[in-house]
Amino acid sequence: MPDFFEFQVRPRVQYRQGLVDELSLELAQRAERRICIVADAGVQRAGLVDRVVQGIRSSAEVVAIFCDVPANSSVWAVERGAALAQQAKADLILAIGGGSPIDTAKCIRMLLSHGGRLRDYEGYNTLTQPLVPMIAIPTTAGTGSEVTPFAVIRDEDAQLKMTFASPFLTPDLAILDPEMTSGLPAHLAAATGMDALTHAIEAFASREANPISDALALQAIDIISNNLRAATHTPADLQARGQMLIGSAIAGMAFASAMLGVVHAVAHAVGGTFPLHHGLLNSILLPHGMRFNCSTVPNRYSRIARAMGVNAGGRAEEDVIEDGVQAVCALAADCGLILRLRELEVPQDALPALAEVALTDAAIFTNPRDASAEDLVALLRTAW
Repeated sequence: MPDFFEFQVRPRVQYRQGLVDELSLELAQRAERRICIVADAGVQRAGLVDRVVQGIRSSAEVVAIFCDVPANSSVWAVERGAALAQQAKADLILAIGGGSPIDTAKCIRMLLSHGGRLRDYEGYNTLTQPLVPMIAIPTTAGTGSEVTPFAVIRDEDAQLKMTFASPFLTPDLAILDPEMTSGLPAHLAAATGMDALTHAIEAFASREANPISDALALQAIDIISNNLRAATHTPADLQARGQMLIGSAIAGMAFASAMLGVVHAVAHAVGGTFPLHHGLLNSILLPHGMRFNCSTVPNRYSRIARAMGVNAGGRAEEDVIEDGVQAVCALAADCGLILRLRELEVPQDALPALAEVALTDAAIFTNPRDASAEDLVALLRTAW
């Protein structure tokens, strides 16, 4: 256990099926009355924006709707959305969607509150004052962005992902409604679910892990490993979809405190260079990151294996750990996800450059094992 740790409990979290239809009750208690909705085109086409607008009813006014958010959010999208919110004089941001719309909304809040350009706020704790209020309604169970103080935005010009981190970025309210995930296609339910599992596993193994984040991470691993298959293959199973929303949020709370590791560092490098789904990249890289780290903190990885349902039964620790890695691989395969980077057409000759980028990612510094460029190239090659 670390000599010192800090754990912040935020935001408010509400969970219930059909909760978005009662948004007016929440908004009637708030002073803010001018709402800017941030979503993406898929969420809008699915009718989820219209449903949220209906739930708001007469308790507030929707003054702007910004749905031009790409799959990997961009500087351009944030700054265009902020200009729209400023022009509409919005005083509350309401995000609907997965990690990209929620992260976009977080950064729109920064510019709406303090002005400037997005790059002015890159890094950790660059904000010194609270932002305009924000409500987040996730439509995927993966990023946990609705409960975290982070946002990741792709700089398309530099071909890298920028990280923003501040307690002020955390939304004020997260609404977890499983009905909002019922239309999520199977492949996205699987990829986002594996993203959440990666959050939990890396948080538990992190150098910054603490007793509170440990409890959350292990619970998230249990929930996700027991519900992701049903949530993927049976979209109408709202109990499984709801459990995944809860597991994703709990994993988000864990890594918001304990941070992440080598899997995310490499995934950010690959995803910043190539426009690939972040959750799918984590799914591919996770077993290889686990094998890279397990000799450094074997007790941590044997506990992860047990949380995945592996029976330790007095067996050798290294066998239990390998069964945990295999359980992760089986979960991804059972959910229909690909297992190799080459299937995403990541060129093999790009791996050394990707390793160098990963070495500069913030997530690498809380990985339990020190990593060199050669280590990361070897990890990428095993995942390729």
